[in-house]
Amino acid sequence: MKPNAHPRTLGLALVAAAVVLAVPACSSGSPGPAGPAPASAASSTASSTGSASATASASPAPSATVGTLISGFPQKLIPVMPGATVVSSSFEKSGSPATVALVGTIKSPASAVISFYAQALEAQGFKAVPGDAVGSIASKDFLRGENETVNVSVVEVAGQSTFTVGANVAAESLK
Repeated sequence: MKPNAHPRTLGLALVAAAVVLAVPACSSGSPGPAGPAPASAASSTASSTGSASATASASPAPSATVGTLISGFPQKLIPVMPGATVVSSSFEKSGSPATVALVGTIKSPASAVISFYAQALEAQGFKAVPGDAVGSIASKDFLRGENETVNVSVVEVAGQSTFTVGANVAAESLK
């Protein structure tokens, strides 16, 4: 095991857990992005589940896959950053809002990841919300209209960035 593998795994788990916790919070109908989840809740969720899975509603669990994009993944909404490796992806379009998540890694600084997704999202009409971090984690929220949200969070360790992009959008936006 590499000496830096544990912090990277912990960082990935925290970022993935933050997205899982943010997805139900963003679907509450409030117009702004959800606030950060307490670190203790994020780490206990990540360690007890071992993966990102939504359990906030009675609807069927979102479809997810590891190591590749799930079938039907809306790459127009959330493109895979060139050079990135997909760690996991999920997509649930039958809910309201539809939810999409991508976890990836890339040998680029966190600022480059945020910049790539900011450009991709702003080209689709999303507006950046003030704030660039949650604690020491690079994190950027985007809003389109009153109810469509996207969060990009990045943990950088030794030149390797692990990022999570999570979106809650109207199903008709996924055409």
